[in-house]
Amino acid sequence: MICYFSGTGNSKYVACRISEALADSMLVNLNDVIKKNNKLSIDQGPVIIVTPTYAWRIPAVVEKLIRDNAPYNNIDAYFVMTCGGEIGNAGKYVRALCAKTGLNYKGVAGVVMPENYIAMFSAPDSDTALNIVNDAEKSIDSIISVIRAKDSFPQSKLTLIDRLYSNVVNPVFYSFCVKDKSFYAKDNCISCKKCAALCPLNNIKIVDGKPSWQGNCTHCMACICGCPTRAIEYGKKSVNQPRYHCPKQTATQS
Repeated sequence: MICYFSGTGNSKYVACRISEALADSMLVNLNDVIKKNNKLSIDQGPVIIVTPTYAWRIPAVVEKLIRDNAPYNNIDAYFVMTCGGEIGNAGKYVRALCAKTGLNYKGVAGVVMPENYIAMFSAPDSDTALNIVNDAEKSIDSIISVIRAKDSFPQSKLTLIDRLYSNVVNPVFYSFCVKDKSFYAKDNCISCKKCAALCPLNNIKIVDGKPSWQGNCTHCMACICGCPTRAIEYGKKSVNQPRYHCPKQTATQS
């Protein structure tokens, strides 16, 4: 069973690659599970959970989903985290989550993918993004080999910075950065409602033909990067900046 949470396609791509390699057809989109307030049923293993890295931990919405649907019956759980650079000390918090929910922790592995957090950083152009994804293929293959062998992911050496990122920066990030007040729609909005459909937290309502954010955002960037007319902006940061979608597709994703 492979579960993924993905705003702009990085984690979805990695999850689909793993699914295809392991011939595992049980592919669960956690965005849909969260959006529909469905139960996450994990009754057989192993389970591979693929998520982006939010301030050097798994997204809080995914952690909550796993916690709310516990307990699990000592099922082996692998966590794969896509990131722009590193995953910090995410393993510490995932291990604790597994201990609390009855999952058997099999480790955390990071996969460096193109930057998509355009609320704070610039996304790469399409050619650079494709090169980064191509470079990530070896890491994905290594992850597949470990899971296929039923081994645990090797633990990376941690630095003091890694610990500070996950321990100190993460709560600051959620307290001060994860806000939706800076999102707005320009006049080229066509009222297609795609942003509302993409939002995993049902945080977007269409008011007078334009999206209105309701204060419960996880900063997945699905709305701003999925807008077909690039009508959505995030303050001044996103103006004239590339929108990002994973440039590679697999048969499973099409």
